Amino acid sequence: MPLNQEIEAFIGEMAEKHHFNPGELRRIFSEVKPQPEVLRAISAPASAVPWNEYRALFINPTRIADGVKFWDDNAEALSRARQQYGIPEEIIVATIGVETRYGKNTGTHRVLDALTTLAFDYTQRAGFFRRELEQFLLLAREAQIDPLSIKGSYAGAMGMPQFIPSVYRRYSVDFDGDGKSNLWKSPADAIGSIANYYKVYGWKPDGPIAVGAKVSGDEFMPLLSQNVKPHTPVAELQKIGVTPEQEVPGENLASLFALGEGDEAQYWLALNNFYVIIRYNRSVYYAMSVYELSREIRAARGDQIADK
Repeated sequence: MPLNQEIEAFIGEMAEKHHFNPGELRRIFSEVKPQPEVLRAISAPASAVPWNEYRALFINPTRIADGVKFWDDNAEALSRARQQYGIPEEIIVATIGVETRYGKNTGTHRVLDALTTLAFDYTQRAGFFRRELEQFLLLAREAQIDPLSIKGSYAGAMGMPQFIPSVYRRYSVDFDGDGKSNLWKSPADAIGSIANYYKVYGWKPDGPIAVGAKVSGDEFMPLLSQNVKPHTPVAELQKIGVTPEQEVPGENLASLFALGEGDEAQYWLALNNFYVIIRYNRSVYYAMSVYELSREIRAARGDQIADK
């Protein structure tokens, strides 16, 4: 069955830009199966789940206990990542815990099917996904992996950290020293790669992440935002009725956001390192889940060590 003109044009571009064999790419794409469920999943509006319900999916006894075990099993690599990149062990562990339940769920979609479907049938972001398809084929060639064998999320995210292909190629590292980066099977590589990503995006070692806040009056209201890039010195926020629940240097930039609504709203200051987590996944709920899970894992692990 002949391929459609857009895929043929893409194959021509890959041959010209990256010296792929056109015949081999035609063979590969002839085995691609369109995925209507991928289009449904990516087109569905984000579920308006209340924060407490979302939180319960990730901050629960099972995920905390599994996080402690993952830390214990990979303590050397986590310690080395903290020393080399400056990222706390618990943040790396919690990221893997939220993303894939510590590698237990890395995705069931064939990545080539998903990315091809999105690249040629999802017109809203076709350009983005064609670039990711390009990066995926380059990644598969570099890693000497059959592109038809790789599985991931419906959006093409892969491995324990759920890196999309461009991120995989740019930020993954060989942290176990075997000469390759394998984010599916090597916890050490996943640990080092996440740490590298966070460092590149500006993580400040020992810097605050998020701080609960009390509010009064209504001057703060215009600053409430789900775009949590820090923009206002804490000292200035204090002048308009925002009081941090922990001491934060007044010169630190922060942004104010709320979880929940009305009388149930919880107010938080997002600082630089919280924004770095947002750069991993652009969701306040996501970043807050990583932060809170990290604290719970560290506390649980500390308690277990103390009991020994």
